[in-house]
Amino acid sequence: MKRILACLLVLAMVFSLAACDKKDSNDNKTTDAPAASTTTDAPAASTTNDGEYVSSILQNAVELTLWDIAVEGDGNRPAYDAAMADLKAKYPNVKIVETVTENEAYKTKIKAAVGANELPDIFFTWAGAFLGDFVDAGKVHCLDDVLKKYVDNGELPEAMLGNSTYGGKHYGVPTTMNVVGLFANMDILASVGYDHIPATKEELVDCCDKLVAKGITPFVCAGKETWCVTEYLEPIMEKTIGATELNDIFRNGKTWNNEGIKTSVATLQEYIDKGYFDPNGIALSNDEAKAKFMQGQCAFYQNGTWNCGDFSNPENVKFNVSVGEFPVMDSSKSKAGQLIGGPSDTIAVSEGPNAAAAAEYAVEFGRLICHYGYLKGSGLPAWTPWGDLSEVSPLMKTVTEICNKANGYVLFGDNAMSAEIANIYLEYVALVYGKEIDGEGFVNGLVKEIG
Repeated sequence: MKRILACLLVLAMVFSLAACDKKDSNDNKTTDAPAASTTTDAPAASTTNDGEYVSSILQNAVELTLWDIAVEGDGNRPAYDAAMADLKAKYPNVKIVETVTENEAYKTKIKAAVGANELPDIFFTWAGAFLGDFVDAGKVHCLDDVLKKYVDNGELPEAMLGNSTYGGKHYGVPTTMNVVGLFANMDILASVGYDHIPATKEELVDCCDKLVAKGITPFVCAGKETWCVTEYLEPIMEKTIGATELNDIFRNGKTWNNEGIKTSVATLQEYIDKGYFDPNGIALSNDEAKAKFMQGQCAFYQNGTWNCGDFSNPENVKFNVSVGEFPVMDSSKSKAGQLIGGPSDTIAVSEGPNAAAAAEYAVEFGRLICHYGYLKGSGLPAWTPWGDLSEVSPLMKTVTEICNKANGYVLFGDNAMSAEIANIYLEYVALVYGKEIDGEGFVNGLVKEIG
């Protein structure tokens, strides 16, 4: 556990420093708000569960609106349900009206709500420039006063707040943190002679060629949701030009005019041409692509490590699953241990008449999402772990080991960039996956529109 905490603190500090220079439905769910978990004996590296803290303002009757992306079937849904159940028992006079929206549609919806001054009381967001745009617009409530006691007692490492701190003030509650993981069906890989996830570019090509020769699709990618395409392109870029260079492009305004970026696009498109990707992927949603992997229809699925919980459930997956990182493409500029991701998933509160109550609820809610998310395999903890951690899945433990060995991190591109720039970037990523432009067109277009 001490190794886990050390890894998380180092990772968060890396992103904190960088920040100073980011089922398809629209379901309305109403819950009467949770049961604060009772105090438990924590492991040596953990602080105690703050189950005895009771907010006085949440004793009053209040209705709070909540928007998030934890759709049914999403890896985070179980943690959200457990957290809300706890808070419903703890604060029976609080009613939560939850609206759930699929990831890609949510990004458009939440930005529109900011512009129209129609934000809910509590909302899921991504840290970095994504939340920063809302803070700059004066729409987000500062959480310094509520967060202070958790930071002071060691439950919330202050380093974890770096990506949601603007002008020295904290505006977000971190929940879990994740990186992009390369998930593999080890039973399929064994059929072509691999007992491990390919660790080099040469092994990856060899493995995929053998899979294609047997009529097996190596990868599935949801082209219908462009963020899923970035989960493939961004690791290729990072493992081609290196974490520092990519971070400078994403966050520090360095030009896109980079030969390694062109090469990365060419690599992805070469893999598409060689049959490494499901040809129907361009029309698939993430749920559909993920289902194909879980049904054993492809060998690999590259996406966030929040999927560990679903892939660890024997009711969902009937084969042996392992997780690793995408292999190095250019060893002269990158190396193993450079990852895409970090502390990003965040709960925030809008300015408004319910801000005080919403802030108290949001902080407790975020803390519980973190707790249950770690136990259920939807992310590494941004808060100090507490309670019985024996439920943590082997896949999540593997992710922890990957992070322990990491030496470079780049926040998800559309989180690291401002909303306007991220939208342009995503448009060009979609064109790449559809093979409407090549590496030259990708770079030239982004240079023209971004720089």
